[in-house]
Amino acid sequence: MSRVDWHTYFMDIARQAASRATCDRKHVGAVIVRDKSILSTGYNGSIRGLPHCDEVGHLMEGGHCVGTVHAEANAIIQAAKNGVQIEGAEIYTTASPCWGCFKLIANAGIRTVYFGEFYRDERSVEVAKQIGIELIDLSAAGSVTVD
Repeated sequence: MSRVDWHTYFMDIARQAASRATCDRKHVGAVIVRDKSILSTGYNGSIRGLPHCDEVGHLMEGGHCVGTVHAEANAIIQAAKNGVQIEGAEIYTTASPCWGCFKLIANAGIRTVYFGEFYRDERSVEVAKQIGIELIDLSAAGSVTVD
């Protein structure tokens, strides 16, 4: 029996987190990792205590639902709430971060972003190059055996 590689393992967990998302326009999950250990997870959903998009509909602005907190932001918030230091960590996310989430990732000190599909925002690509954050597209990656 062979095991999946670490990237596949963590991206599969991000996909599982995405299954909890409550905005039916896009289900996104994120996992923050350091030294092959999970530090935090997140998925896109409403502000705590408010109804979810899949219950009451979407709060739309400029063609986007702005009623949810994004998966990457929720993973960073969850780490902060639990006192988990994420500087120097990596994040796996099912879709590349939007500009707002990219800024949070950068300021949190996360150094590598692995994503499963590119999601529309090119600004993060240029800024990541300038500040030394790696953006790695895993969409074409296949499973391999671990060492």
